[in-house]
Amino acid sequence: MAQQDHTSPATRPLKIVAGADSFGSSLKDALVTQLRSLNIEVEDLGTSKYYNAGEEVGRRVSQAAKNDSSVETRGLVACGTGVGVSIFANKFPGVYAATCLNTDEAQNARSINNCNVLAVSGMSTSPETASEILTTFLNTPFKSPCPASGSKPWPEDLESFLDGSVQEMSKIGNENVPVADPPCFICSLAKSRGDKEFTPVDVMPGGSMKILRETPTSAIVRFKAGSVEPAHHHTFGHDLVVTQGSKCVWNLTKGEKYDLGVGDYLFTPAGDVHRVKYFEDTEFFIKWDGHWDLFLDEDVAAANAAIDDEKKQGA
Repeated sequence: MAQQDHTSPATRPLKIVAGADSFGSSLKDALVTQLRSLNIEVEDLGTSKYYNAGEEVGRRVSQAAKNDSSVETRGLVACGTGVGVSIFANKFPGVYAATCLNTDEAQNARSINNCNVLAVSGMSTSPETASEILTTFLNTPFKSPCPASGSKPWPEDLESFLDGSVQEMSKIGNENVPVADPPCFICSLAKSRGDKEFTPVDVMPGGSMKILRETPTSAIVRFKAGSVEPAHHHTFGHDLVVTQGSKCVWNLTKGEKYDLGVGDYLFTPAGDVHRVKYFEDTEFFIKWDGHWDLFLDEDVAAANAAIDDEKKQGA
């Protein structure tokens, strides 16, 4: 096993922050005594609930890592299994806590993961074994030969990977990574039904539809840019949400006009006559109750003429 002399001038002085719950306190106390016998500075936080012990040790080790001081700060945590304290210690950036039940695990954790918080089990690890684990944790340098490397030096490519991993791991939790918006449920639903092809809407040139669910019926509808839905009505009301593109809806029954873009919602009551113009390739989710029907109140030529007349009046 590779040994490291913590009293060497080339090595930063070592400080250990220790904490435990009631199931790990006796083992922690024994290890703290061992550390102090080695003239290693120890900050003993005493005994508390396992999640508090893990949190307090993790917080202090993380803060020390950020400060990049002349003292190397590591942690020692103990609970019944050694797992709970490590979970909460690991919630802090720059903390790499590992539960180690034998010396091989401690050696691997130091060599591969640059583990800086040792977690031990007060219920399954004897003081003698824990002492050996602690010694291994203290004296195993990062990237040194370990059981995982066959007790041989790491190959050059893996050593290069380990070097890079330290820098990359240190950024985890410190970066302000923008949180992506949750995926649109409607879009996800449409994609999950990708095996169903869009069917052309014969009476509406440029339109196609994919039925997602029956009773109540929902569908994804697409229209190509420039398409027009002539004035028409249904015996059912329908809700729609635009997921791509833009459109204008004229409710001729109510004398109202709606310009809709991505995310906009519109409910059209049963029997209301409405005309639609698509300004770009557009997709929307639509839902209705009952059997699909559509009654035309004008043809495409009349619809285009009405839209053109409105443009001229607006000009």
